[in-house]
Amino acid sequence: MKIDTLTLGSYQTNCYVLRNNQADKDCLIIDTGLESSKLMNFLAENDLNPLAAVFTHGHADHICGIPLLREKYPDIKIYVHKLDAEMLTDSSKNLSMLAGTLFETEPADILIEEDDMIEVAGITLKTLHTPGHSPGGISLYAQSENIVFVGDSLFADSVGRTDFTGGDGELLINSIKQKLLTLDAETICYPGHGPETTIAQEKKYNPFLQ
Repeated sequence: MKIDTLTLGSYQTNCYVLRNNQADKDCLIIDTGLESSKLMNFLAENDLNPLAAVFTHGHADHICGIPLLREKYPDIKIYVHKLDAEMLTDSSKNLSMLAGTLFETEPADILIEEDDMIEVAGITLKTLHTPGHSPGGISLYAQSENIVFVGDSLFADSVGRTDFTGGDGELLINSIKQKLLTLDAETICYPGHGPETTIAQEKKYNPFLQ
């Protein structure tokens, strides 16, 4: 799998562009950041064709690129967990006011839940429901590649905030321990913000998980 990481906007959101290999033009996007012009430029400059965008959760700093993607690529399919679906269409739920805007967009094309398999552009991702940062927070596991995209559930030496509406600290820690820390120790974790890490590293050193 070819993974390009773009760090977008004032919230430094990690956006991941996945391809089956370097030569492929079809791709899958994970999260789009608050300001997505850098993503759009990257897609155009590399002549890529995004078939789908999958969102690890519905907060504004991850979803605000949806309208630009739909305008440029009208056939793109938008995926989000069913419990975060209303965040796309309701500015009071996606916390966009905290980012200085009121963002709303059209509903997702495909609602996903635990254990759903997303198969797009030669990429296969298993949906792991990891709520706590938001009700519909997910992680996306590519078992064959030994990698997992963990959104804002897990960070290097930290975990996601749970003080927003819909957050639940105990639920988040349980989600991480039951769904993520049970993966192979060498699994690489790609978070929604900050550097990548591994399951082994977080098991051993993350102070929130001891």
